[in-house]
Amino acid sequence: QNEEWDFVLVSDIHEMGSEKEIKRKNFLEELKRKGFTIKKIEDTKLFYGIRAPQHIFWKYQCLLANPDSRHQNSRTSAQQDVPETTRIWVVHFILQNTVTSDLEKLHDLMKKKVFEAAFPLHKKEKITKILEKKWARWGVLFKEQPIDKIRDYFGEKVALYFAWLGWYTYLLIFAAVAGLATVAAGATVFSSSQVSKEICDANNTIMCPVCDQNCSFWILSDTCTYAKVTHMIDNEATVVFAMFMAIWATVFLELWKRERATVATSWDLYGWDEDKEELALQLIHNPQHTPRRYQHSYFRSTIVLILAVLMIMVLIGIAHALVIYRAVAMALFMQSEVNLLSKHADTIAVMTGAVLHYLTIIIMTKVRRHQGPWALLPFLEKPRTFSQGENNFTVKIFIFQFFTNFSSLIYIAFFLGRINGHPGHYVRIAGHWRLEECHPSGCITDLFIQMAVIMLLKQTISNIMEYLIPWISHQLRKKKKRPKKRSMMLGEEEEAEDPCKEQWLKNYELNEVDVFSLFNEYLEIVIQYSFTTIFVAAFPLAPLLALINNVIEIHMDAIKMMRLRRRMVPKKAKDIGIWLQVLEAIGTLAVIGNGLVIAITSDFIPVQVYKYMYSPCAKQNHTSMDCSTGYINNSLSVFHIRDFEPHTKVQPEFNGVQIKEYRDYRNADDYTYTIQFWHIFAARLAFLILFEHVALFVKLIAAWYIPDVPQKVKNEILGGKHNHLCKKL
Repeated sequence: QNEEWDFVLVSDIHEMGSEKEIKRKNFLEELKRKGFTIKKIEDTKLFYGIRAPQHIFWKYQCLLANPDSRHQNSRTSAQQDVPETTRIWVVHFILQNTVTSDLEKLHDLMKKKVFEAAFPLHKKEKITKILEKKWARWGVLFKEQPIDKIRDYFGEKVALYFAWLGWYTYLLIFAAVAGLATVAAGATVFSSSQVSKEICDANNTIMCPVCDQNCSFWILSDTCTYAKVTHMIDNEATVVFAMFMAIWATVFLELWKRERATVATSWDLYGWDEDKEELALQLIHNPQHTPRRYQHSYFRSTIVLILAVLMIMVLIGIAHALVIYRAVAMALFMQSEVNLLSKHADTIAVMTGAVLHYLTIIIMTKVRRHQGPWALLPFLEKPRTFSQGENNFTVKIFIFQFFTNFSSLIYIAFFLGRINGHPGHYVRIAGHWRLEECHPSGCITDLFIQMAVIMLLKQTISNIMEYLIPWISHQLRKKKKRPKKRSMMLGEEEEAEDPCKEQWLKNYELNEVDVFSLFNEYLEIVIQYSFTTIFVAAFPLAPLLALINNVIEIHMDAIKMMRLRRRMVPKKAKDIGIWLQVLEAIGTLAVIGNGLVIAITSDFIPVQVYKYMYSPCAKQNHTSMDCSTGYINNSLSVFHIRDFEPHTKVQPEFNGVQIKEYRDYRNADDYTYTIQFWHIFAARLAFLILFEHVALFVKLIAAWYIPDVPQKVKNEILGGKHNHLCKKL
């Protein structure tokens, strides 16, 4: 006989008459009183199959019958079978809200170890076969996902996540192509760029030492390759690409809104109301239920704000620690006996700094997973419904993760080399270590290296771990559970095995899922979306990496959900919730971030100012020569060795020579800023304002040009309303 069970509760075998056993009995009695059927199977644990009475679902259908629905022909439709996802969701709600005589809910009983687990079952049905064949395997990487089937098995919330992820991945193709084109355009000027040519030819430009002890002066042409790489990333094409990505982010969101409207309508959920759903479930469970009121307390909000600011301070503190690490590492590598280390000290310091940053990201993510600091928040905020609590949580965790991921990048992009003083008057950490400087060809390569290291590590190591950990723990759980059962069977001949036992055990051995399983998937992709849009001007390959990652991610998540994890409790949803606002915020940050990268980090503006105001072209109207000729010499300032700080050791061979160069716009006699510095400063500000306004204007036009809801959907809803009113008439 194949009985259908909605949920399974698992508990340890407790002693007769113990407190836990009494609590368990009370809870099950309470369920029986509500008309639930309960079936007990004993193995190494106790398994309770739970089936809800039919009248609960009839009530649910009557209360939430949608008058505009396209599926309602006559009264009989109320007696139809409820879809399985709805059954599980209703039963889950009632289980979570059933109160025993000791005023304890299932949640409290699980904390006290009365029950160990509660989960719906993965069923062996036609639909699971289709999903395994068309979705949860590696062979179908580039095929379309069966979104409707996912919805029928995992509910709308999960299906919308995959619909969104698929749509984002599809649109990343265009961004990736644009990024590759930018890099290709950069590669064509790899050796022909005038600025890097000048650096490569500067055989007699002697530069100030990079550290205080042990570092000698160096010749500018030594850094020829570095300059070439910088100009491969930092050229005119980058500006166009940054502009393109700002528009892309908007178009992506606008098109997603259309896609969502189409999907929600086809599922008959366009006008679905979450509050109504929750109230209906509460009334089915307890007819005397009174709804919780909306409330807002400014005092609580203030405390939450203060806590959030403190968290951000801690994260910025971590970014400072990384800055100090790089300054100290640079000094130590420079003094190292190993030739390789001392020669490439700056690059190695940047690389190891990036790896360290990646490690802090992982550690902070682990901290975030622990309920510790976040356990206070629900008490402070008292969210009215579950989804409101989830939204508040989402925003806070996103801000936390955002600062964890970006604080160090923000420093490299906007502060590195701007706050370190000048020779003879360096800014020092604890009066000892000098802050790092930028290379004469600009700071953008540092940002490029940092982004590349973090993205590659996040996508390789983190993804492998994300798949391996559930897989290994699943294998271990299997090993742990099986042998006992075998010995029991050999010892005494049991009567025929219960057909449910095997299936329940198999489901129990899978990894558990919690409320935040889907949340973690979203968070990972949204942080990745920030990397692909915010500093993309410095790392045009980001969309390509994201594209490769997502194609794998979709199927990895599918395999995890189908084979390695217990079944998620299906939930209804008509959109991706608060994540849409988060994505819109990232879109605005992307415009600001890329504008700042081009205005401040990149050498684009100084070169343009030089071309049009200081170059030979501007002075003598030479049209034949390259206008940026002489730029490097112009961007370096002169320094007299006698002005060095006392504890800087000068190598003896340079004692006679008086003049050295460093990258800045300062006067030779009193080291104040030259007029050109202020020209460039003004040009940077002007460019920033212009870029942001143009980009935001284009974003607004794109948002207006692409309607959020397709006409087809609007007409369908209109027709439904019209038919409903006609029937009433």
